[in-house]
Amino acid sequence: QVQLVESGGGLVQAGDSLTLSCAAPEWIFSTYVMAWFRQAPGKQREFVAGILGTRTAVADSVNGRFTISRDNAKNTVYLQMNSLKPEDTAVFSCAAGPSLHTDERTYSIWGQGTQVTVSS
Repeated sequence: QVQLVESGGGLVQAGDSLTLSCAAPEWIFSTYVMAWFRQAPGKQREFVAGILGTRTAVADSVNGRFTISRDNAKNTVYLQMNSLKPEDTAVFSCAAGPSLHTDERTYSIWGQGTQVTVSS
């Protein structure tokens, strides 16, 4: 049963911007850390960004280009991605877990993912 629903992926050109959304049930959104991970073809899934209240964490590889935020009224987490590069191409997944951590094993609730493709 899918608890987290991502949207906003697509095909863009290098340098473009894209915003991903992750909608969650209120009981998840109000209780858990929300995070974004991504998995490129042939690579392991990696942490992108996470948010707990007003505290955020962003991977070094996207720091300065990606921003995570949340809308408590909509139970939605966003990932604003600017200056996209071809190496950002991946399936982006939303996750929820008990602590703000970069290890995917600490997250027990996952969305199905949304594809982001950046052409050069």
